[in-house]
Amino acid sequence: IYNHAGKIRDYNITKKEWVLKGETVLYASAQSIRETMDYDFAQEKKFSYQNLPLAEAVNHIAQFVSGLWQIHAFGEGNTRTTAVFAIKYLRTFGLDINNEPFARHSWYFRNALVRANYNNLHQGVFSTTEYLERFFRNLLLGENNELKNRSMLIGEQLGREVQSATGSDKDTPKCKNDTLDCTLEEIAVLKYIIQNPRVTQKEIATHIGKSERTVKTITVNLSLRGIIERKNGRRNGFWEIKRGEY
Repeated sequence: IYNHAGKIRDYNITKKEWVLKGETVLYASAQSIRETMDYDFAQEKKFSYQNLPLAEAVNHIAQFVSGLWQIHAFGEGNTRTTAVFAIKYLRTFGLDINNEPFARHSWYFRNALVRANYNNLHQGVFSTTEYLERFFRNLLLGENNELKNRSMLIGEQLGREVQSATGSDKDTPKCKNDTLDCTLEEIAVLKYIIQNPRVTQKEIATHIGKSERTVKTITVNLSLRGIIERKNGRRNGFWEIKRGEY
């Protein structure tokens, strides 16, 4: 479509944003793109998701993804590239993620990335990943947070706050199946068990790309916490979700 498609930009940019009422995010300078991106990826490689509750993992992923987007390495297509990267990255945890939620909420996803990277002390506006976390919580936890663009528009007085990233409002829906304390790998296992209740640990391991020993540890932990139960023995056995609806 464009001659510069897929090329790292060599010029500085600004973009007037509807959600910021015409203001722009401060993107990385052309001279610092590679250095900034290398730093972000290096920091992510050092970060461990092992035994990290999903609520904390969602917060970290939102920060990591929004930071990459803020670099805006390309002249065009940065949000689409960020979405594709997020899908592929989440798949490395064994999660079955596709493009449909990103396509359906593409404008919200972009505006959430904008709000995660914009500060205006004079107007009392501060960068926040809460809107992006709502999107990822729907994607990973099966929650039903409202994804309304107007809720992100700076200066808007909302009649009612939609569910926050912490779910502190007593009237907001809670996470299904008590999965807030689950890890990304545990969520991947749960999703596959729900789709295939008679699946074996070996089949789960193959599906999520982890070792059979890892899957055994995960299923034992989920069983001990009362989230799942194995029934009918080894030959005719199946998994049952015990706590709530997932």
